[in-house]
Amino acid sequence: MNILYLGNDYGTTKHRIEALRRLGHTVQVIDPEMLVPKGRVTARLHWETGGLLCERIVTAAVLARLDGTHFDVVLSNNGRYVGPSLVQELQCRFGPVISYNNDDPYGERDRFSWALFRRTVSFYDLVVVPREENIAEATAYGAKKTLRVYFSADEVAHAPRLLSEADHARWDSDVIFVGTWMPERGPFMAALLERGVPLTIYGGRWQKAKEWPMLQSVWRGPATTTDDEYAKAIQCAKISLGLLSKGNRDLQTTRTFEVPALGSLLCAERTTEHQHLYCEGEEAVFWKSAAECAEVCFKLLSNESLRREIAARGQLRCRQNGTLNEPVMARVLAQVNLGKSL
Repeated sequence: MNILYLGNDYGTTKHRIEALRRLGHTVQVIDPEMLVPKGRVTARLHWETGGLLCERIVTAAVLARLDGTHFDVVLSNNGRYVGPSLVQELQCRFGPVISYNNDDPYGERDRFSWALFRRTVSFYDLVVVPREENIAEATAYGAKKTLRVYFSADEVAHAPRLLSEADHARWDSDVIFVGTWMPERGPFMAALLERGVPLTIYGGRWQKAKEWPMLQSVWRGPATTTDDEYAKAIQCAKISLGLLSKGNRDLQTTRTFEVPALGSLLCAERTTEHQHLYCEGEEAVFWKSAAECAEVCFKLLSNESLRREIAARGQLRCRQNGTLNEPVMARVLAQVNLGKSL
């Protein structure tokens, strides 16, 4: 199929694009975010008005970039700047338009920043969501058809690397967290350090944490900037923490799948979905508090064979669950009778 993909050509969005290509589809990418006026003040205005001021600009710019190719389906990833007028025009030209939004546009954390998206929900042929409660929320906004999927790892980006001595020297750690600072994460990490957990942190905005004077010594940089760096950081860790985004109401995240896919041991917050996805203590380990997390980490750090066994079983279970980009994207396409379900 020929697929028009509206979304970023980087990060996890790029992983999904490449997964579609590996499935045999031709994908043309247009990033609506690159079509809106730039600038610090302008960006804030876009955020506070939920993209409503950009609808005409983005619609005209996207349509102007179409080169006459016929597309079998259009997939809008995120869709913050995609409005009803664009969706309707694309439907007239090509057929089904799918929304895939792995953020939480129905929650309260981001205030009005999803205003245009919410106005557009009822126009999509299919709305794909990663949270169970999003199904009812999307339906309340008029969604014609919804599909719930889990977040997913990528078959290529999160395939284990062959590690060199230099890789180990650069990336080895005991307990790692790779991710952005959020208000609830600072106190949690500080509590781990107070209990003596040998922690390593990569990610942005950690300087904003009130606990920064304590956390600074274990912070190793703003981010792992490439898939290889991210993969090696996770692979070289004895234990990888999986923290949730409370503002996004997450019960699982991309780390839930990326860490086991890479062959590392997932140590995540105990939730109903984590317990559904992995057998606790055998395929991953879970906790409800910093105290329990520290206890679990110390137990595992002292038992290398147990760590390896849990990590190996977790990797196998991740594959068995089908929480990888190729089967997930095939399932999405199958919902509009355009692809074969895996």
